Amino acid sequence: MHTKKVDIIIIGGGLSGIYAAFLLAAKKKSLVLLEARSRVGGRILSPEHQGFFADLGPSWYWPMVNPKVNALIQTLGLKGYSQFETGLGRFQAKDGHAETIAGYPMNPPGWRLAGGMISLVKGLCAQIPKDIIRLNHPVCEIQRRDNGVQVIVGRHDQEPRCQLQASRIILALPPRLAAGSILFTPDLSYTLTQAMLKASTWMAGHAKFFALYDKANWRKIGLSGQGFSLCGPLGEIHDGSCEVNTPYGLTGFVGIPALRRKNRESMIQAILTQLILLYGQQAGQPVSIDYQDWAKEEFTATEYDQRAVHNHPEFHPPSGKTSIWDGRFHFAGTETADHLGGYLEGALSSAERAVSKTI
Repeated sequence: MHTKKVDIIIIGGGLSGIYAAFLLAAKKKSLVLLEARSRVGGRILSPEHQGFFADLGPSWYWPMVNPKVNALIQTLGLKGYSQFETGLGRFQAKDGHAETIAGYPMNPPGWRLAGGMISLVKGLCAQIPKDIIRLNHPVCEIQRRDNGVQVIVGRHDQEPRCQLQASRIILALPPRLAAGSILFTPDLSYTLTQAMLKASTWMAGHAKFFALYDKANWRKIGLSGQGFSLCGPLGEIHDGSCEVNTPYGLTGFVGIPALRRKNRESMIQAILTQLILLYGQQAGQPVSIDYQDWAKEEFTATEYDQRAVHNHPEFHPPSGKTSIWDGRFHFAGTETADHLGGYLEGALSSAERAVSKTI
């Protein structure tokens, strides 16, 4: 099997991996980025509906505390707008009873990105040479060699597709996913492997929905679109509308654990029934609806993620390590950030850290 040689291999085409590729390409480094999916973005997923992009992964950034995201938005010439929160909220008790309550504005204020969060990824990809990114390239094995690191591409139950060799690699995957799906030679230490497996993958056990409408009828009756429920199926709801004019949207998180979630069609019907109860009959008649169950995503979740983490975990480099194998192997990805891990900001900072150690 022919072995391609480059300076650096990046594994994972989410925001952290793509940003690392952007930074390294600017330094004229020889590199390849391997992404298992047929698309880039990872947990950033923004399907398009007539020019509007509905975020089914990360939905907000916080300008007051996200300097790296702010800087990237400016560099790429993108535009953000504040989360709509004008009006009253809705609350649903355990017995299903719904009532109107005061709203709970985000503190610090949350912002959405025009063009969806995928515009960050698109903007970065536009400045990366096209031959760098390899889609449909899942990594099944990583081997330390005397002269660098070798990466085997393929699936464990099939013949390898190809192999690549580099002097250094950046692993921009959730540590738990990497530990559960990639063979390492030599074996990683027990302590490091356990730390990687115990590192929760943010959003991996969650499901999100997005319903689009021609009119925001909830606004007309004084509601902000914000809602909370103790019985589900949605646990948290927000107005997900475009900054101006149509389309309007309601979006949020499914509160039912992954192990108890039914099939897509049943979940969507249950969601629409709940929206009618909370926001009126028109809320049950969206022009389109998206539903994304991240727990069913092969390249996001593992069996350990089926019990969703509802409170934001404290993330940090696994077992305190940002690199191993004498500096040939570097961790990136938002779960390895030592500040704002799990957020877009953490994805960017971890990429910057990894890149700084490879050049």
